[in-house]
Amino acid sequence: MTDKTVDAHRIDPPSLAGTYNPRPYEPGTHPDLPPPGNTIGLQGWLRQNLFSSPLNTLATLVGLYLIWLTLPPLLSWAIFDADWRGSTAEDCSSDGACWVFIQTWFKQLMYGRYPDEELWRINLSYLIGAIGIGYLVIPDLPRKPWVGAFMLIVFPAIALELFTGGEFGLPAVETARWGGLFLTLVVASVGIVFSLPLGVLLALGRRSDMPIIRAISVAFIEFWRGVPLITVLFMASVMFPLFMPEGVNFDKLLRALFGVMLFASAYMAEVVRGGLQAIPKGQYEAAESLGLSYWKMMGLIILPQALKMVIPGIVNTFIGLFKDTTLVSIIGLFDLLGMAQAALTNPDWPGYAAESYVFAGLVFWVFCFAMSRYSQYLERKLHTGH
Repeated sequence: MTDKTVDAHRIDPPSLAGTYNPRPYEPGTHPDLPPPGNTIGLQGWLRQNLFSSPLNTLATLVGLYLIWLTLPPLLSWAIFDADWRGSTAEDCSSDGACWVFIQTWFKQLMYGRYPDEELWRINLSYLIGAIGIGYLVIPDLPRKPWVGAFMLIVFPAIALELFTGGEFGLPAVETARWGGLFLTLVVASVGIVFSLPLGVLLALGRRSDMPIIRAISVAFIEFWRGVPLITVLFMASVMFPLFMPEGVNFDKLLRALFGVMLFASAYMAEVVRGGLQAIPKGQYEAAESLGLSYWKMMGLIILPQALKMVIPGIVNTFIGLFKDTTLVSIIGLFDLLGMAQAALTNPDWPGYAAESYVFAGLVFWVFCFAMSRYSQYLERKLHTGH
């Protein structure tokens, strides 16, 4: 076949023939087509998350039916038919919730029996703590190490002085009058702040090459993990003073704080140990090859990686500890739930258990949800790969 025959049978691209596109055809320069309408926007989200398969569609329909059964009556009871104004039980005449009960007992639920004229001391400590925590949480702010040192060292001393008083012209307030959400936050904060470093030391001790240190750490962890928290609080409140010398006595709240701290540190130690065991052996060998000492190796190489990996477990332990603070009521300390139960015994307010427990549960949920969301933020921020 000659070249003329080939040229005669060749079909030029439409762009070159002038019948499709007057401009010359350039591969890769044509505009992209928009995605299908059922894959973007609200319709795409519904299709991907709720109706992606027959089973998911069935589950979605069942869930919507359950919401339709429960949500309208709940909203009617809690909001639309509820009583919001008043000062006595007689003001609650509707079939809905009586939030007048919560309004009347709000001070006791928040502060316990703390003197009304001294509540500014608690509120001031809340304000300082909120500013400090907010500064540490907001990213890209300067001098965070100094703020962190202030929150760990200086702020507890300031808060203790404000809470107890007795100096600088502040009237003394005994811990027996502490209660409500205020007591819950005190117990949870002390347990959380001190259980983490103690748990890290116990985890390192359990993996130590020194037999005595390892044996002491194992005995401590297994003992406190094998005892219920109720028993720990009971022993700290009732049995511990029997072993003290005559005339020596510690505050009941202080004994409870020590019990909660030691109990939580045992669980924290196992969470941290799981992170230490997940670190490859090569990381240890690389740190040793650089001539780092044991504590530099742990502080600069191993622990930053291990703690990052076990953030969900650490926060889960914190949340469990925060909810376990309700057990202090068995030793006569009235936290938020204990104060809510005590309010139900008042003969002037009979039959408002639902409102009391719903309010207490909502407060606990807010704090636990906030810790959970912040832990997820930390996971995303520190997710640099392995």
